[in-house]
Amino acid sequence: MKRKPFIGGNWKMNYSPSESKKIAEEIRDKNIDIIDKDVVLFPPFTSLYTLKLILEDSPISLGAQNMHWEEKGAYTGEISGLFLKDLGCRYVIVGHSERRRFFAETDDMINKKLLKAFELGLTPVLCIGESLNEKEDGRTFDVLRQQFRLGTLGLKENPENLIIAYEPVWAIGTGKAASPEIANAVNAFIRDQVEYKFGVEVAESMRIIYGGSVNSSNAPEFMKQSEVDGLLVGSASLSPEEFTKIVRYSDYLKNKEEE
Repeated sequence: MKRKPFIGGNWKMNYSPSESKKIAEEIRDKNIDIIDKDVVLFPPFTSLYTLKLILEDSPISLGAQNMHWEEKGAYTGEISGLFLKDLGCRYVIVGHSERRRFFAETDDMINKKLLKAFELGLTPVLCIGESLNEKEDGRTFDVLRQQFRLGTLGLKENPENLIIAYEPVWAIGTGKAASPEIANAVNAFIRDQVEYKFGVEVAESMRIIYGGSVNSSNAPEFMKQSEVDGLLVGSASLSPEEFTKIVRYSDYLKNKEEE
């Protein structure tokens, strides 16, 4: 089954609103004709309104890097999914390893965020991945199985709309990406878990992507893999030129075929 490619740029804690405006305009103008894939920018919260105005008439969508599982209340420093919807967000990242690692987010917290995102009509991008120690101990599949199982507890309606990002912790920000073949094998394992829980049709339609030291040089090879439906890009998405090369990975593959 042909799944629509997904390319997301996670800016993390980079770029002020004024800086974001310039970068987003460049990315928009370089990719104004993109219609064959979903391209999403995930800026800091403070830049969401700025990007809403810049991207609203473009094919590029807007996403948030995090959200709270309650719609309102005494949660100082948090942000509601309702606010994200009002700002034009269509997607939200949940369970990023940096949230798990630095802010002690548990699988239970991530699960509540995921369910609330679905309830509000936001598409969650659930990040799962193993640490270097877990990888070296041969526990990769055990960790991914548990993070997937606990993260999707109670998900019943339209599970096929979920996007899962395999982001090995040992590859994020290290410059040491997983090989395309390893990413493909791990994504195949994740798809098996999806099939076991939600059935064949959901497994065939759900997008499972890769993230972790993605750049314009390795993106085409990742996207050649049968089980890699897209990419979640970190530092490389901070450069309009680099991110555009990643978005246009298909041009590179086409040129290679013609050589």
